[in-house]
Amino acid sequence: MRRWTFAKEKSKLMANINVTPLVDVALVLLIIFMVTTPLMMNEAFKVKLPEAATAEPQVEQTTTISVAPGNVVYLNEAQVSLDDLEGLLASRMASSPDKTVVIKADKNVLHGFVVQVLDKAKEAGALKLAIATEHENR
Repeated sequence: MRRWTFAKEKSKLMANINVTPLVDVALVLLIIFMVTTPLMMNEAFKVKLPEAATAEPQVEQTTTISVAPGNVVYLNEAQVSLDDLEGLLASRMASSPDKTVVIKADKNVLHGFVVQVLDKAKEAGALKLAIATEHENR
């Protein structure tokens, strides 16, 4: 330990804690969390939405059905089968005030399968159906 020497007291022990390394570590951790959080918020699967010139942003999405390539269906990011979709969606529609369902289908999924998903949503009690698109870049 380092000792201070004063005229009156010959040896006094210096007991200071250097907080600079602590602040450095805290700031580095803060930066790491700020950089990695948006990466973790992305969807677990990729859906290439079709483009439309009249696409409008959705303010609030209560229930989302995503259809990935290979006719894989997700209900709010949880994978479900097409047979189970109607039952699970019916329970969500019972508690949903606006009964809106947004369909996010990959642009390579066949139209007939998307129609089947839309039909299941309508049978489950959805009153409003919307198809998600991306704004077309011109």
